[in-house]
Amino acid sequence: MAPAVLLETKLGVRDAGRRLVFAYYITGHGFGHATRVVDVTSLLLASPQCRHFPRFVSMGIEDGHSVASASLEHLVFAYYVTGHGFGHATRVVEVRRSSYSLTSLVFDFCPLNYRIFVKRVYEGFSSAFPLHMLIEHLVLQVVRHLIAAGHDVHVVTGAPDFVFTTEIQSPNLHLRKVLLDCGAVQADALTVDRLASLEKYHETAVLPRASILATEVEWLNFIKADLVVSDVVPVACRAAADAGIRSVCVTNFSWDFIYAEYVMETGRHHRSIVWQIAEDYSHGELLLRLPGYCPMPAFRDVIDVPLVVRRLHKSRTQIREQLGIGNDVKVVIFNFGGQPAGWNLKQEWLPDGWLCLVCGASDKQELPPNFVKLAKDAYTPDIIAASDCMLGKIGYGTVSEALAYKLPFVFVRRDYFNEEPFLRNMLEYYQGGVEMIRRDLLTGHWAPYLERALTLQPCYDGGINGGEVVASILQDTAIGKKYASEKLSGARWLRDAIVLGYQLQRAPGRDISIPDWYSLAENEVGLRFASVDTRTNGKSSVQESRFEDFEILHGELHGLPDTMAFLKSLSGLNSVTEPRSSEKRQIRERVAAATLFDWEEEIYVARAPGRLDVMGGIADYSGSFVLQMPIREACHVAVQKSKPNKQKLWKHAQARQRAKGQGPIPVLQIVCLVSFGSELSNRAPTFDMDLPDLMDGEQPMSYEKAKKYFAQDPSQKWAAYVAGTILVLMTELGLRFTESLSILISSAVPEGKGVSSSASVEVATMSGIAAAHGLNLDPRELALLCQKVENHVVGAPCGVMDQMTSACGETDKLLAMVCQPAEVKELVTIPSHIRFWGLDSGVRHSVGGTDYGSVRIGTFMGRKMIKSAASSLLSHSLANLNSNQQVDEINSDEYEEHGIDLLKKEASLDYLCNISTHRYEAVYAKKLPEHITGESFLEKYTDHNDTVTVIDPKRTYAVKAPTKHPIYENFRVEAFKALLTATNSDQQLSSLGQLMYQCHYSYSECGLGSDGTERIVKLVQEMQHRRASRDGGMSLFGAKITGGGSGGSVCVIGRNCISSSEEILEIQQRYKAETGYLPIIFEGSSPGAGKFGYLKIRYRASNFSDQ
Repeated sequence: MAPAVLLETKLGVRDAGRRLVFAYYITGHGFGHATRVVDVTSLLLASPQCRHFPRFVSMGIEDGHSVASASLEHLVFAYYVTGHGFGHATRVVEVRRSSYSLTSLVFDFCPLNYRIFVKRVYEGFSSAFPLHMLIEHLVLQVVRHLIAAGHDVHVVTGAPDFVFTTEIQSPNLHLRKVLLDCGAVQADALTVDRLASLEKYHETAVLPRASILATEVEWLNFIKADLVVSDVVPVACRAAADAGIRSVCVTNFSWDFIYAEYVMETGRHHRSIVWQIAEDYSHGELLLRLPGYCPMPAFRDVIDVPLVVRRLHKSRTQIREQLGIGNDVKVVIFNFGGQPAGWNLKQEWLPDGWLCLVCGASDKQELPPNFVKLAKDAYTPDIIAASDCMLGKIGYGTVSEALAYKLPFVFVRRDYFNEEPFLRNMLEYYQGGVEMIRRDLLTGHWAPYLERALTLQPCYDGGINGGEVVASILQDTAIGKKYASEKLSGARWLRDAIVLGYQLQRAPGRDISIPDWYSLAENEVGLRFASVDTRTNGKSSVQESRFEDFEILHGELHGLPDTMAFLKSLSGLNSVTEPRSSEKRQIRERVAAATLFDWEEEIYVARAPGRLDVMGGIADYSGSFVLQMPIREACHVAVQKSKPNKQKLWKHAQARQRAKGQGPIPVLQIVCLVSFGSELSNRAPTFDMDLPDLMDGEQPMSYEKAKKYFAQDPSQKWAAYVAGTILVLMTELGLRFTESLSILISSAVPEGKGVSSSASVEVATMSGIAAAHGLNLDPRELALLCQKVENHVVGAPCGVMDQMTSACGETDKLLAMVCQPAEVKELVTIPSHIRFWGLDSGVRHSVGGTDYGSVRIGTFMGRKMIKSAASSLLSHSLANLNSNQQVDEINSDEYEEHGIDLLKKEASLDYLCNISTHRYEAVYAKKLPEHITGESFLEKYTDHNDTVTVIDPKRTYAVKAPTKHPIYENFRVEAFKALLTATNSDQQLSSLGQLMYQCHYSYSECGLGSDGTERIVKLVQEMQHRRASRDGGMSLFGAKITGGGSGGSVCVIGRNCISSSEEILEIQQRYKAETGYLPIIFEGSSPGAGKFGYLKIRYRASNFSDQ
């Protein structure tokens, strides 16, 4: 039974005699949105119940009040389209101003200040880019079906008329030119400018908000809309609610999810924007969710609908005949939605026998003879049907039509385009995608990717009649059908989700069914290890026998189940083949990894754990005493070196070498199979480069150059953590790499949880590379070198405790270390009656984030001020001492001992933690400002003497709290360590817990707290007080935020007993109930890289004879 029929059966008979008015608000985010509106609209109007409706003689284009009145028998929709795409201001594309001349933008209906604002926005955008390139096909398809069903649709959009009128010629279509949001501002065709996006939205939708709401409410009442549809303009839902009209959203993403990460990554600028957008969405009654969807926690009631795609007008043969293309010519459609200036396409970029059809080329752009410029109004679905593959960027329109018409899609990732990972996973799941590295796109190494695309057999088998289904649901909603549940408003749940920064992915259990492609995006990134019993008691012989495929030539497994699982997965790669056409998906990373190694040669395996920050945290860069525990979760790295002429190169790397014409040269190839949730950050899973590129003449390239090199493509910026270890070994130890390297990284350390996922990758990688080259690094040296990778190549201003714990830690022991710079004092055995847990808040943490960096800058500013104050006091004291000849001898000695020498030390202070708490309070606390601007500080002090951070003169920095924190934290850590050896008692545990609470609130004073971590700490306190008031037998005693703060995990201390474990599980469930997110629990520990050593393995020869 067809989906539309199913819906009609389920929903009952429609009320065909009632006048209904629909308001359809459409996002301008790419072609997919506009065309799906047309599709749904036309289907609604085509329904049998609506065929008797009278039609207009001509289409109405609204200019102020000049709106054609709708028939009383019509439904009226208001369909709002977002303005995404207007920010593509760097696209230098010739546009006829007449396409959206202000003469057609008559805003008599709007308040004067709103008219002026919109006029200014349109004037700023009108000459920058073609709007028809920016309106996706989805909106068009929905509108087409609504109109075909006989209804009126008022489209609120910034696009020119012909975007709609070329597909819909009906008097029931009414276009209103209004810009209500701006979407994502793009620096170029592949990069979103996150801060500019937030600033533009603030200008477009926040400043004139009151006028927008007043105008939209009045307009909706004026046209007597029956339903507001938003795709996916936030304010449309709120305006509908204020007007007393129901509203529905149709989309695969929402702007609260998109913008939330921008806020997290830009230092929480404009955080209120995300709150406001999500609150607006919460007024929507229903979400019609399209395949390839992102997490959209603002919506409580969801109906999943099929793909919305445009229909073919002509066959492949007809289009090729029209274009004069023979059947023997291979055709690629080049679809980047309008190209930026500087994309100089060259004839040699295409293989012989290929032709490229270019969409969105400017009128002035000159193309080679094997590139053909398509007309701006070319009908893309027909072009797709005539092509053999598509080369472009991922968007809903391109992915949906590539899947629907089974066209292989060669794609290039976009930076910070947050809906892309979900669309990409769907595309790859149905065997429809080939990823091209950006540098190969820009340098013309296209051939291996195009040839690979021809071997694909896309197998999408889902519905493509989403326009019809959406139109049916919209029509039924407009006449009174209720799809929404009787739940309370989702505002409370929504608020909590916003607080957590939308890094929550999907609330487990919220959706009735999760499609395979979505589950894979969450759970099958990397070599995911099954749960294993960690209680091995050192008896690993039974499990080790499972790895008989490998001969272990050096090292031991240490009874570690995760290492056993890694070797088993590594062995399984030798049997991975290209997916057969009948298979929906074989993880692309595994396919790439399967070709990485020569199984007849030796492979080196290293392992490094993450860490739980028990005490010390951000005070490490101030020289504090810290206590750190290596956790059970770890990163494994397999390394193989080989002669350049024997390395198995990926096809695009082979093409690059052929283009250079230099013969075999050493190449670095990396496959990164990392932890849960990483795929959602839109990171490419593979990286390769020619190792000579790390050289600048006879010397290694500078760290600054390397940082810029790896940062140029954000989807591959992660490679700095891996390739950076090579550069540091070259720079610091003089190592040179004449052989190729193949590296496989598989990490079970979750990212963004504050448990040092980056340090574990760095330490494991450098340990494996050192082993492969016979380099003996002691754990401390290994850690210090890895810190250089993170500070100078990655550009994250972390201290050294993360790398030290990962390298030097031991099972069930706390690494006690003084970070001046890295002196291990001892390994403190955790008392048997004490246990530590980590609880992940779901808020993504990053030491590269703005908050962490600004607090570090404030700390170093405070140190500089203290040194300056000490120098002044010293000069003054010496002057007084020399002038006072009557000083008593005893008092003089005492003054010398406690004054001059102390001031001399403080005037040359290297680490803040070398100042005692009483000395700080007595002498310096009152001299420090609460805040200072960067400009004022630089004018007075010149520099803050921190090599890994840079002061922004325009920014204001907190000084007093960040300076005070490490001084007191050092004292707290010393007290904590002393208490660990005290007698087992409630007083001991209570004192330890109080020290952790003090640390937690000190983080908050520095501005490094988060709502999620604060919630977990409060839950621990509630549990603690409940037990204390009930029977006095407390199990949990304290908690604190960990690591760099601003999210991540919370460390909890308690008794090592069953009741404490039960309480941790209860906290986990309560947190889920309050926020929708189920925290990861970290418990248990494992050895650091130094203790693990390395494995040297070889695939057994007997296995080759069996293959």
